[in-house]
Amino acid sequence: MSELTGTIFDIKRFAVHDGPGIRTTVFFKGCPLRCLWCHNPESMKIQKQIVFFENKCIGCGECFKRCPSGALEATPEGRVYYRAKCKLCGTCVEYCYAEATVMEGKTVTVQEVIDEVKKDMPFYENSGGGVTLSGGEPTFQPDFCLAVLKASKEEGMHTTLDTSGCVKWDTLEKILEYVDLVLYDMKHMNPDKHKEFTGVPNELILSNLKKMDQLSIPIEIRMPTIPELNDSQENLQALAEFLSELKNVKRIKLLPYHRLGEGKYERLDMDYRLKDLQPPSKERMKEITDFMRDRISERIEVISG
Repeated sequence: MSELTGTIFDIKRFAVHDGPGIRTTVFFKGCPLRCLWCHNPESMKIQKQIVFFENKCIGCGECFKRCPSGALEATPEGRVYYRAKCKLCGTCVEYCYAEATVMEGKTVTVQEVIDEVKKDMPFYENSGGGVTLSGGEPTFQPDFCLAVLKASKEEGMHTTLDTSGCVKWDTLEKILEYVDLVLYDMKHMNPDKHKEFTGVPNELILSNLKKMDQLSIPIEIRMPTIPELNDSQENLQALAEFLSELKNVKRIKLLPYHRLGEGKYERLDMDYRLKDLQPPSKERMKEITDFMRDRISERIEVISG
């Protein structure tokens, strides 16, 4: 098997929300989008990142003693991490007995991923599950993404790709040859709003979805539902009209905004810009779901989850 390597930040076994059946989800690092609500900020950069969990620290001081680049300092105000000095050597992680300092991201081979995924083959076979590539954005590492999917198919696994679609069509088309189901992320129908909220316009994303629809691969649309940002009737109406014209969209899953990733931003020295935004209520999500069901083609299932 190919010795090609890629960078991931997690492999989640027994996943039940990333496609049919029981699955193993491989989370890739690196993404071309910068969504304001992203709950996996550690996935944005493809580079590895050091993260410190203060609540786990036992104050042993080993990280200060061992750091070879002077990126850590004990001050009267507390621990200071100079991210610009850090060489990402992992020494502080290695000597952190309490696992308060961790490395987000690791380099793995295709074989290492497949060996981990294959551990649950009996569960896939009994439940109709398989492997899901998520992120981040898997296609941000196109060669590695393609190699993992190809190897998964060679092992007889059902494959699912969770993608924003923000990738050149020629690249995406090659990857889709080894995909059984696509989870396609939609953020906003208005290109200006899309760029404001994610950092990129949506023309390529919409164009790729139309082209993908011609390949007869089942598609599930996933839209994070963010109050005041993309839950307007105008946006939902535009989404319903656009998707009703596509023949292989089987389901729309509306994902309610949550703040579970907020703490990650602080640990990564990143600014979380939606600190004052509250998640939608169950009643609001039902309103949105019913609104979409009334306007979408009857052959497309609409759920909230």
